[in-house]
Amino acid sequence: MKVVITGGTGFIGQRLGEALLQRGSLTAPDGGEASIDELLLFDMVAPSLRPAWADERVEIRAGDISDASQVSALIDRDDISVFHLASVVSGGGEKDFDLALRVNLTGGLNVFEACRARSGLPRVVFASSIAVFGGAGMAPVVGDHAKQTPQTTYGATKAICELLVNDYTRKGFFDGRSARLPTVIVRPGKPNAAASSFVSGLFREPLNGETCRIPVSEDTVMPVLGYRSIVGGFIALHEAEGAALGDDRAVSLPSFTVTVRDMIDALHRVAKDRNLGEIVFEPDPFIQAICEGWPKDASYERATRLGLPRDASLEAIVENYIEDYL
Repeated sequence: MKVVITGGTGFIGQRLGEALLQRGSLTAPDGGEASIDELLLFDMVAPSLRPAWADERVEIRAGDISDASQVSALIDRDDISVFHLASVVSGGGEKDFDLALRVNLTGGLNVFEACRARSGLPRVVFASSIAVFGGAGMAPVVGDHAKQTPQTTYGATKAICELLVNDYTRKGFFDGRSARLPTVIVRPGKPNAAASSFVSGLFREPLNGETCRIPVSEDTVMPVLGYRSIVGGFIALHEAEGAALGDDRAVSLPSFTVTVRDMIDALHRVAKDRNLGEIVFEPDPFIQAICEGWPKDASYERATRLGLPRDASLEAIVENYIEDYL
């Protein structure tokens, strides 16, 4: 079978691709297990160097997710699964409304329509976000059935795509699942335009001996999850029986609800023998306002029943990052 990962050259896309190749097979549209003989990573740009883990099964293609003809050309087999990760991130979406709609909403529709055009019932895993929740009426703890009143354009596009995944699945166009992600840590490399980018920077920069500048207060609360569990969650959600998901295909991944101070303390416990860079608080009202509009805590009973993974602890996430990247 073929697997397509949109946003596939990004951090999580590459981690997912590598994990899928190591796994070797997935549940195919006919319900049986099939070997992965083709893996396509699609993104707006191709990396200058081919990933070391990418074997002869891997194709990397650059293009525009908002171009329906390009997306249709990716999804060119009936024995296919799609992990749709491509997205304009939160901060970027707030600064460019039209770009967020073009990439997140039109791009999502293009993926869904291309899958609808295939014979059979391909499985589609959509990367959503807890940013679908928000507003003055948001409960202290949001679960999978909480009302969605997102307070960012990014969250609004994710909520719309979640509903479309439900409806395309109800119509029998494909077998969809939405993985509702908390903030992903710890991302290597450079900061991105996500409002939550500083969370990975809080660990990454000090571990590199560099200064990290935090744009929010130390009591800011955020649900987080390590990248290993994010990747494992995508795969587990793909493999879950449709009957176990029912008519609501959006599942909140397990998370840790922590403050910025909790994260700093965990970093110092794990890296007490390292010469860490400084952490400096430099408030940014734009970032603080976005973070304040997100859920402060989340429940994930459905994810637990489905067997989706969760890291052992916040410290374990930091240890994984040190092992994988340092």
